[in-house]
Amino acid sequence: MSPDRVKAALEGADVLCSQSTEGGLSWQQYRGAGVTAIYGPGPRLVAVAVDALSGPLVRLGDVQLIARVPSEVCADIHELARRHGVSVRVNRGGDPEVAAWGLSMGAVQDWGLSAEGYAERRDTVITDALVVGPEQAEDPYTATPVIRWHDVRDAETNSGTWPVTPDRDRPRWDWTPLERVGPLGFGMSPHQVAAALDGEAPAARRGWYRWSGHGEGQWNLREEQFDAAGVTAHYWYLEGFPVLAAVTVHGRTGPQVDLEGIRLIGRPVSEVDAEVIQYIEDRGTGRLVYGGGPGPEGLNMYVRATRAGDTVVSGARFFAPDWEDRG
Repeated sequence: MSPDRVKAALEGADVLCSQSTEGGLSWQQYRGAGVTAIYGPGPRLVAVAVDALSGPLVRLGDVQLIARVPSEVCADIHELARRHGVSVRVNRGGDPEVAAWGLSMGAVQDWGLSAEGYAERRDTVITDALVVGPEQAEDPYTATPVIRWHDVRDAETNSGTWPVTPDRDRPRWDWTPLERVGPLGFGMSPHQVAAALDGEAPAARRGWYRWSGHGEGQWNLREEQFDAAGVTAHYWYLEGFPVLAAVTVHGRTGPQVDLEGIRLIGRPVSEVDAEVIQYIEDRGTGRLVYGGGPGPEGLNMYVRATRAGDTVVSGARFFAPDWEDRG
């Protein structure tokens, strides 16, 4: 289908945002329809991403795919695949993927309304889906049109399990806002960060290339992931060298960090959100700010949400003054 035919099929839905490249149109997200159309050469439709919160309730056979508990959808897909004699594998996010049907499942955090009518995060995730044509079915998320919409090459992969470390088994880290969290002080070099984490080698290093006018590129370090410590170190460049600008403490496996008695890590997100809001109200100073989650103004900390199967648990990001949180 062409973009015009897609829009007509969606009853004229407005385009919320889109992206084009030198090769033509890449993708369009449709306001109100809850879908993103991804295009190959032509342009012609090659994939559709269905949103968990606002997308249509797509069915495959007798299985409803969207806005459901992931483990239940996974069981239903496996049973349907068994009946049809096709294989199911686990995709990069830990969810089922069926090449024979061009289907790759995913999940995002659910949202609801508080008693006061405000949007609030729930402690569960619900399913979304990517549906692709036969040319993209073998590896949907690395297919050229899809990767322009959502590049997963640097994303952490998951085997389909989400173990959560019990609180009693987590080390305790102190936190000095704007200065340090645990042994990690803002301004440390990558070598100093590794040394502070008992010499642990990063499980993953991510960055980007900065290209010169002569076609030469320099790789710049953006972050390092330390699985044993349960943290990710984020860097920025000062005077041409990477230094520590932020630390994300992983919700499933990271150390415990307190905000004046509020345990921030590894708990139901709704509980931590409520306690942080109450903390601000009790003091009557400052306000609530958001950056991937709520946090008290001026402390440079946001409560994060980490998937743990069908649920989410709380993590946190701590960062230096003037660092721009990019999600």
